[in-house]
Amino acid sequence: MKEDVIRILCSWSESESDLYPTSELLEWINERNNRIKVKICESSLGPEDYWFFDEKSGVIENRNKKFFSISGIKHYINETVVSEQPIIIQPEIGFLGIICREFNGVMHFLMQAKVEPGNVNHVQISPTTQATRSNFDRVHGGREPHYFQYFKNSKKYKPIFDQVQSEQGTRFYKKRNRNIMIRVDEDIEVLPGFHWMTLGQIKQLMKIDNLVNMDTRTVLACIPFSTYRYDDSELGIIRSRFGDESLFNSLFMENIQDSIATVYNHLNNVKMFTSIHSELVPLRALRNWKCSNAGIFCLENASFDVKFFDIEIYGREVQHWKQPMFCSKGIGLFGLFAAKHNNVTMFLISVRAEVGTFDTIEIGPTISIESSQDFPDDKVTKKFLDMLEAKKGIIKDSVFSEEGGRFYHEQNRNVIIETDYIAPQELPDGFFWMSYSSLNCLVQINNCLTIQLRNLLSTLDI
Repeated sequence: MKEDVIRILCSWSESESDLYPTSELLEWINERNNRIKVKICESSLGPEDYWFFDEKSGVIENRNKKFFSISGIKHYINETVVSEQPIIIQPEIGFLGIICREFNGVMHFLMQAKVEPGNVNHVQISPTTQATRSNFDRVHGGREPHYFQYFKNSKKYKPIFDQVQSEQGTRFYKKRNRNIMIRVDEDIEVLPGFHWMTLGQIKQLMKIDNLVNMDTRTVLACIPFSTYRYDDSELGIIRSRFGDESLFNSLFMENIQDSIATVYNHLNNVKMFTSIHSELVPLRALRNWKCSNAGIFCLENASFDVKFFDIEIYGREVQHWKQPMFCSKGIGLFGLFAAKHNNVTMFLISVRAEVGTFDTIEIGPTISIESSQDFPDDKVTKKFLDMLEAKKGIIKDSVFSEEGGRFYHEQNRNVIIETDYIAPQELPDGFFWMSYSSLNCLVQINNCLTIQLRNLLSTLDI
């Protein structure tokens, strides 16, 4: 599998393809966007609707009790309620899979131009297969997702990685997805709505706001670049692809043991000595939230409401349905500081607890600020916001959509800023510098890096 990872690294530096130029991919996406028929309207619950408010359990669910439900949740730190809100309950593990195959000596990825009801721009670049268990069990009465049989029989092929990763802890209660990439050497029929792309082409498409979806970004962040030992000739091949020597050193030359041990010591201390837990409660038990047939609305300052939508999308497994979605009230900010230290690019991460986090706390980016959230009062956040306002040191700055199957038009600004290295002893509690290789090793561990951090790492380019 190491050879395949080297091929993927080489594909990263290929911003064009002999199969399809990037310009043709953009034309194909625009053509599908112009042709797709999407009609989404705000709605309300009726007495005979598939979705309903269950007065007994205090949740919003559907008649089959499948897919997902919406409950209330209270989040406690040291026995004090620090937040309460609606949250999505979806205990099944979803499936995010990408098929890769070599063409003309270059690894390509089979990507889908997929429409989700909550997408800002309808069509976004998605994994080969993106499905919940309810989708591939066909509880909705539709067909099995395209190409799912390759992943169902994945032991027949060459797995690049296979992991279970968390979703947004601010919206989901302990929700996880299986992130998997397999190499297939046989001919595959390319169905309408799918195209082969190099990793470099996908990285180019990431430079366009809201074009590459969240599920693609999290899968790509899991590629295990730094988990193998490379000999000098292999490192020479890889090094020739990197324009930034300090980023190459960060991924392949940095000693990772000390930083991982330090961060894990902090994580385990928090889990052991701080009481952090969440309690599911009926929606009507939430303070400052009001439930009605139109949705769930916050009476004070919150980052989202929950509304019901009537949806029609041509070409999906099911083409007409109604469902609730979380509706953001603005654009959030996820930010990552980068700094060169001893010719190694380091990233400033923070350890954070979110209301629905699977294992209490996870490793997140430098800052994660919801659209209506007050800015944390610490010197790192202040420095990041000051540099962002002054437009200093910005390496990456893109607006990405969140998962369009549950969130309506939710967008977040993803920014990486290069700054001066701050000595560890001068950092606030819970902040740590880590190399790309350390983070790449930790992402191979289930539920360790938040989806916000994984998404930011996926935007890095060589």
